Amino acid sequence: MNPLTPVLVGVSQILERGFDPDAVREPIDLMLTAAKAAAVDSQSSDIISAIDSVRVVRGIWRYKQPAGYLAEALGLDKPELVGTPFGGNSVQALVSQTALDILAGEIEVALVVGAEVGNTQAKLAKLGQTMTYRETEGPYDKMLGEEVPMSCEAEKARGVAQPIQMYPMFENAIRHARGESIADHRDRIAKLWSGFSAVAAQNPTAWIQKEVSPEEIKTASASNRMVSFPYPKLMNSNSAVDMGAALLMTSVEKARALGIPESQWVYPWSGANAHDTYAVSNRANLHSSPAIRHAGNKALLLAGVTVAQLDRVDVYSCFPSAVQVAVAELGLDDTKPLTITGGLTFGGGPLNNYVMHSIAKMVELSRLHPSEIGLITANGGYLTKHAFGVYSATAPAQDFQFADVQDAVDAEPTRTVLQDYDGPATVESYTVMYGPEGPKAGHLVCLTPAGERVWANVEDPAEWVAMTESETCGRAVMVDDSGAARFV
Repeated sequence: MNPLTPVLVGVSQILERGFDPDAVREPIDLMLTAAKAAAVDSQSSDIISAIDSVRVVRGIWRYKQPAGYLAEALGLDKPELVGTPFGGNSVQALVSQTALDILAGEIEVALVVGAEVGNTQAKLAKLGQTMTYRETEGPYDKMLGEEVPMSCEAEKARGVAQPIQMYPMFENAIRHARGESIADHRDRIAKLWSGFSAVAAQNPTAWIQKEVSPEEIKTASASNRMVSFPYPKLMNSNSAVDMGAALLMTSVEKARALGIPESQWVYPWSGANAHDTYAVSNRANLHSSPAIRHAGNKALLLAGVTVAQLDRVDVYSCFPSAVQVAVAELGLDDTKPLTITGGLTFGGGPLNNYVMHSIAKMVELSRLHPSEIGLITANGGYLTKHAFGVYSATAPAQDFQFADVQDAVDAEPTRTVLQDYDGPATVESYTVMYGPEGPKAGHLVCLTPAGERVWANVEDPAEWVAMTESETCGRAVMVDDSGAARFV
C-alpha cells in the first residue's frame, strides 16, 4: 500500500440538548469539544500535537476565521488554516481535498471540524437575546472554493430566494413528472420520511430519536405546521439543533507512527464533485440533476463499485425532493434505508455541517463491518452543489481517486430565463407559502410557448387554497409584466 494512502482515524459527534442562558456554548466551543473527542476516538495520545492543518466548515456563525482560535486552544504550532464557502456539499468536498493533500504529501494530519447551535439561538431569541461570538482574527491561509450567488434576478424579483421555496417547487415538479395525484404523492413521501425517522430512532447521535408515522408526518397540526406546499414542518430540515462534529485524517504511514490501531482506520476510496447551474432558472427541468448523475456515478466508477455493491448509503436529505432526485439519478433502491443517521429532519440538520455527522457515522459503521462499502452524498444550495464519497474499512486496491466532472455537466441542456414577460405560459411547478393564519403567497415557475422560463406570483388567496387541492402543474396562465399570473 502507498504509505501516503489517506485514512480517517478519529471521529466525533457532539449533541448538546441542555440550555443555560447564563452559560451559553458557542459553535466554537462545540468545535473544540468535538476535536478533542475525535482525538480520543483515534486512540493516539500524540495526534493533537501532530495536526498541521485545521479545516473549518463554514457555518451561519459570525466568526471571521475560527480555525486560528482552535489551533491556539489545541496548542498547535502554526498549522495551515483552511475554510470553506457556504454549502452542504462542503464537508464531503473538503474531505476529498484533504485526501488529495495527504496523498500528495502536502500535509500529514488534518482536523476537519464544524458546529452549529441553532437550538440555543432559537431559545435565546425567545428570551429577546442574541448570540454573542468571540472575536477571531486573521485570514484563512486558503479557501476551498469561493462564494457564488445561487439566485438570479428573475427569481429574486418574485421573492423566491429561500430553500423552503425552491425545494417544494422541485417536489411538485417530481410529482407531475411521475404522474401522481396529490394524495398519492403525499402518502409516498410521508412513508419515505417515516423511514428516515425509523433510522434516527436507532441512532444514539440523532437529535430526534423516535419513529414518526407517515400519518403524523403528512398531517398538518399545531406541532407540525405547514411551511410550504406540500411540506409540513416534519418534511423540512431541522436546524434547531446544537451539534458539532470532527474528523481526523492522516496517512497510513503517519497513522502507524502515531500508534493508531488499524481497527480505527477507514479509507476514503474515491470522491467526485460537480454543480448544476447556479441559478435554478437555467436548468433544463426541475425534477432532475445532471450534476448528481455525472458526479455520483463517477465516484462509484472510480471506486470500482456499482450501486448494487453498496452496503449502506446516506443521501443528503434537507427535503424529500433532494432524496428522490438522487435516488433517480443514481439508481438507488428506495426500498432499502437511504440514511445512516436519520437525515436532516430527524438525525439533525446543523446546516452546512450535517455531512460531517454522516461521515462520522459511516466511519463508525465501517469499523464494525470492515468489508462493507458505503456512499455519502452531499448537496449545497438549491440542489446546486454536489459532492460524493465512497468509504470502507478495507484498504482500496488503488490510490484515492477523485474527479471534478463539471465539463460533462456543463454540456447538458439549459434554459433561458426571462425577468420581464407579458403573455401566455404553462405552469412548470409551484408552491404555496404558509404563515400563522394559513396560505400567504403563491409562487409559480412557468414556461413560455418558446420554452423560456419565467417566474410569477398568484395574488388571489382563493387560488392559493386551490393550488394545494388540485394539480396546478401544466395549467395555462397569463403573466403580465409586473409578474402577476392569472389562470386561464
